[in-house]
Amino acid sequence: MFQKTYYVYIIGNNKPVLCVGMTDNLERRVKEHKKGLHQGSFTDFYKCQKLLYYETFNQAIDARNREKNLKNWLREWKLSLIKNENPQFRDLSKDWE
Repeated sequence: MFQKTYYVYIIGNNKPVLCVGMTDNLERRVKEHKKGLHQGSFTDFYKCQKLLYYETFNQAIDARNREKNLKNWLREWKLSLIKNENPQFRDLSKDWE
C-alpha cells in the first residue's frame, strides 16, 4: 500500500514575510506560489515564493495540527526555527523545475 506524505512548510520573501501552509504535494504547491496562481492571497500579495522550511508527516491530522500550531507562533519563533535548519534563508526549492 502506498504511504502518502504530508508537508507543513514556511514560505517567505526577502524581507522575510512568512507564511505557514500544509499540502500533500510540496513541489506542486511551491510552484503554485511561485507562479502566483492564488491571486489576492496573502502569499500572492507579499510575493512569498521562497521555500524556507518544511517538515514531513505520514498522517494528515498530524500535519494539520502542526500547521495550526506554527500559525500561532510568534514571528521570532518561526525565524529561529528556520535559522536552525536553514541559516542562510536560502530557497530550498530553487533547483526544482
